[in-house]
Amino acid sequence: MSAPAFPLADAERAAVMVMLLEEEQAAAVLCQLGPDELQVLGEKMVALGDIGADQITQAIAGFVNHSQQQGISARGRTQQVRSLMNRAVGEVKADSLMQRILPAGEDTGPALELARWLTPQALIPLIADEHPQAIAVLLVQLDAEVAAEVLHALPAENQTQVVHRIATLGPVSAEAVTMLEEVMERRIGARHGKAALTMGGPREAADIINNAGKAAEKRIMPEISKLDKALARAIENEMFKFEHLFALDAQAMGALLREVESETLIDALKGTPEEQRDVFFRAMSSRAADGVKDEIAARGRLKMAEVLEAQKAIVTVARRLAADGVIQFGVGGGDDEYV
Repeated sequence: MSAPAFPLADAERAAVMVMLLEEEQAAAVLCQLGPDELQVLGEKMVALGDIGADQITQAIAGFVNHSQQQGISARGRTQQVRSLMNRAVGEVKADSLMQRILPAGEDTGPALELARWLTPQALIPLIADEHPQAIAVLLVQLDAEVAAEVLHALPAENQTQVVHRIATLGPVSAEAVTMLEEVMERRIGARHGKAALTMGGPREAADIINNAGKAAEKRIMPEISKLDKALARAIENEMFKFEHLFALDAQAMGALLREVESETLIDALKGTPEEQRDVFFRAMSSRAADGVKDEIAARGRLKMAEVLEAQKAIVTVARRLAADGVIQFGVGGGDDEYV
């Protein structure tokens, strides 16, 4: 049964058009989009549900109508052509071709391309003390909303200078773009090292092990410890965090709370949002839960360091109980965890 027809917005029509393409073709289209565009399009693709024939017709008709009214934007053209050339003749030949094809100064290097994907909060420290002309050259390469946030964070006396230079920028020399690229590359490297381009890490490894189950943990973690004890400790620290306790059932939570000092629990919950405290209260009697709530309300202001210390103490107890088999976090799918 086809989905009922309803008017599609532009982003929804675009989502339908992408889903009509072969996977490789769709990927080639998506790689031309910026991060904000990818997010919007991805959300629409997920949310559309079943797509009926009428909606497909709408999407195609909208595409044809849009094509008749507008030309093809030059945005991302360089990368589009480079990608096509890479696929056609390989990266080495494509590089040589692009050097001959591109007008001087039009291509941008990896640091400026990476800057388009950084959040305003990550960009601001990189350019805060840079010359207004260099900031202007960078901002015109960012999405308008990101550029606006970066501009707003600059000192008030610099904002007018930057906007004036953006409005009067005109042609930018290849040397100026190269200098900006070198500055950005140095600063990204100094602040983030290779972090901006790396994937994985102890947290990701811990998430995977937690979801693989206790049996996998027992096999993997001793071997990791043999290879690198410091890394094993880092992964273990990520595997057992205070927020992981929220997944415990009432029985396991009761076993944990019996091992935790009342003062420690009150300090730990003082810094926990109210909606997340219920998992602890459900494991207590009504009278005990009300008593703890009153103690939390009566507790004076605590430093965050004190809250974290209390939470860490509870996690230490939880790790001991998990090692003894008293409680288990039970998020994994190991075939020998449950009978």
